[in-house]
Amino acid sequence: MKYILGKKINMTQVWDDKGHVVPITIIEAGPCVVSQIRTKEKDGYTAVQMGFGKKRNPTKPMKGHMKDITPAQWLRECRMTGTDCKIGDKEVKRGDILDVGQFQSGDMVKVSGVSKGKGFQGVVKRHGFHGHPATHGHKDQLRMPGAIGAGGMQHVRKGQRMAGRMGGEHVSAAFLKVVSVDAEHNRLSVRGAVPGARGSMLIITSK
Repeated sequence: MKYILGKKINMTQVWDDKGHVVPITIIEAGPCVVSQIRTKEKDGYTAVQMGFGKKRNPTKPMKGHMKDITPAQWLRECRMTGTDCKIGDKEVKRGDILDVGQFQSGDMVKVSGVSKGKGFQGVVKRHGFHGHPATHGHKDQLRMPGAIGAGGMQHVRKGQRMAGRMGGEHVSAAFLKVVSVDAEHNRLSVRGAVPGARGSMLIITSK
């Protein structure tokens, strides 16, 4: 399994060999330091914890956890299905550095992150409701949700689509193709859009 942390830089476009425009997202992926190895015997599960970025003012617990390692801005775990802690093709241990070199052009990756927060939104924007007809008898009802059909139940059903806060959720974009890998500058270019705003943390995984 290939696994690395990164942050979104920006979107742009490139041209392929056939002259077609390809929209891509440039991601600064790694280098990541392995900060902890979790084992089945000690922790109940097998995982590799790694850190990305440099934390300016680390707390005392962070300094103790990252002893002899540069404190990281973000820490995330990658769970393993078996007992081996392998990232890519090699067995990793605490202190190892993982870079973008484990990926190749043509790989299919899944990019996970926190989507942009859009604040409190109505049902038209949040759920795609088409609204009411703009004719006589529908005054001030154009973008209203209408009846919620709870007459017999006498309460709002769980999961009812209504107005509320939109975005700011952990989402994933799967089956994104790696267009290019720049190991010298730790840059990874993937086809299409990825979750989050510029500078937000991303998790890139591949089988």
